[in-house]
Amino acid sequence: MSKSSVEEIKDQSSGLRGRIAQDLSNGALSHVEDAENVLLKFHGTYQQDDRDLRAQRTKEKLDKAWSFMVRSKMPGGRVSAEQWLIHHDLCVKSEGSIRLTNRQGIQLHGVLKGNLKEVIGGICRSGLSTMGACGDVVRNTMGPAAPVKDAAHLDAHLLAEELSARFLWRSQSYADIWLDGEKVEPDWASVVVSPSVREKTIAPEAAETGEPIYGKHYLPRKFKIGIAIPPCNDADVYSQDLGFVPHIVAGKVEGYTLLVGGGFGMSHGQLNTRPFLAQPLFYVPRAHAVDAAEAVVTTQRDHGNRTERKNARLKYTVQSMGIEGFRAECVRRLPSVPVEAPKPVHFATVEDNLGWYEQGDGKLYCAVYVSMGRVTDRANGPAYLSAFNEIARELKLPFIVTPNTNLIIADVSPALRDQVNAILARHSVPHSDGMTAARRVAHACVALPTCGLSLSESERALPGVMDHIDAILRELGLEKEPILFRMTGCPNGCGRPYNADFGFVGRAPNKYAMFIGGSIAGDRLAGLEQKTITGDAIPAVVRPWLESFAKERGPGETFSAWFGRTRKAGPAPDPEQFHIEFAERAAKLAGQRVEAAG
Repeated sequence: MSKSSVEEIKDQSSGLRGRIAQDLSNGALSHVEDAENVLLKFHGTYQQDDRDLRAQRTKEKLDKAWSFMVRSKMPGGRVSAEQWLIHHDLCVKSEGSIRLTNRQGIQLHGVLKGNLKEVIGGICRSGLSTMGACGDVVRNTMGPAAPVKDAAHLDAHLLAEELSARFLWRSQSYADIWLDGEKVEPDWASVVVSPSVREKTIAPEAAETGEPIYGKHYLPRKFKIGIAIPPCNDADVYSQDLGFVPHIVAGKVEGYTLLVGGGFGMSHGQLNTRPFLAQPLFYVPRAHAVDAAEAVVTTQRDHGNRTERKNARLKYTVQSMGIEGFRAECVRRLPSVPVEAPKPVHFATVEDNLGWYEQGDGKLYCAVYVSMGRVTDRANGPAYLSAFNEIARELKLPFIVTPNTNLIIADVSPALRDQVNAILARHSVPHSDGMTAARRVAHACVALPTCGLSLSESERALPGVMDHIDAILRELGLEKEPILFRMTGCPNGCGRPYNADFGFVGRAPNKYAMFIGGSIAGDRLAGLEQKTITGDAIPAVVRPWLESFAKERGPGETFSAWFGRTRKAGPAPDPEQFHIEFAERAAKLAGQRVEAAG
């Protein structure tokens, strides 16, 4: 069976080395070749160019304005004051801002090739890593952001660390390329894990002979894991390849229900690609949670599609095998684990609780709204970068990146609360109390000018769109209603638009597909309402829906609940038609392979 070009690159990479080191040392080149760009993703960086400058540079017969995005991996979004300050110092090696991601990581954009080793090395020496932040491996493990000191939150954070450590790839190439051979392993001093997890996580050698979990070819595509504690689904577990939901009895986590097969990437007009919500798989006791995850990951490793990358995510493997067949294969890999039927799971919201709250240990935390996750100092707006830098430097407080790209200031003693408020106010960081509920939860992906896949604006467009929608909400008395708006620059869905109340997906410059009918709980897919809509028309098209909601809603009814009660979503992808398209596509590819072999 033929494999995709990416599979061939991995096969010939010599443990993900390729020619990365040689390309980095070649000062005459401003970028790397395509094969090395594929491998660099495993190391936590994407090659990009400034698309705002692309046309003019082409006209002037100049090369693209090449740079790199570097992504830090931090399970559950945790980052210490010292680690934040290192990122702050490193962002001057890029375009000068920090981007919080909706996978609870940090991205630095605009890093030049000559600075790449210094930036990645600096992040790694801070105690974090970029290793596996991208690429065909398990990505950053998401968890509940709130630093509440109850059993469920503490265990979720511990599980995120355990999962992250178990699924690190082991090739020594990362240390050789970025750290001049320094050994890289989890910081076990700050993480308490069971002996069984530790034994299966730390390898005595850096595995040049092969990856114990991933094998020579790693996974067919990226793999995302998230943990959420009901009723808050801030980690959007239904959008994950693998989701964990705790079962709590008498204040103790007894085990986890696993959800599998979520994922939102698709292509416009191709019915053999589509978003899926994760489905319940099974329940396992807490002691076996990490091993159960490994069973899911290795099933995807062995059964995922390595020929067609558009159909290589776990969601397609689950569809191909069927949920019962997939479950049976996972259970087969867990012969001594007492697997049970999934427990009932109920969520109410994906929102962050912005503002001040008690942690449960005598300290406080403050969740701060960050517009689109972009931490920068704006000329006529909030100076987020200076504010957070001062809090880290002067007050030495840790942060948590939330799945909604906001930032939590954690472990605040009551005596420091006024100082935190004063710093935020001095730097004009907005107070969330004056915002509409829709504004507080709205999110957009980065998109232009740096993302090479983006077809339209997203991060730079949604705030202006929300200005107009805010005015409509206030006019209709809906300013306190949690209505979920999300926008993404292309159909890959990084901004998670397909389970929002209103999702806008880039098709072309200033043109979007419009989806309606998801849920503020993240547990329902939206349907395609309009194939193409211009960005400036969005408020006018949204307005009638908001007016109908204001007139028809029941007491206390959310937009999501009202829509589910009174409306039918537009033409969502039909599962039966999807399976037909999927089968036809597979048969066509098989025929092409037979013809090529003949």
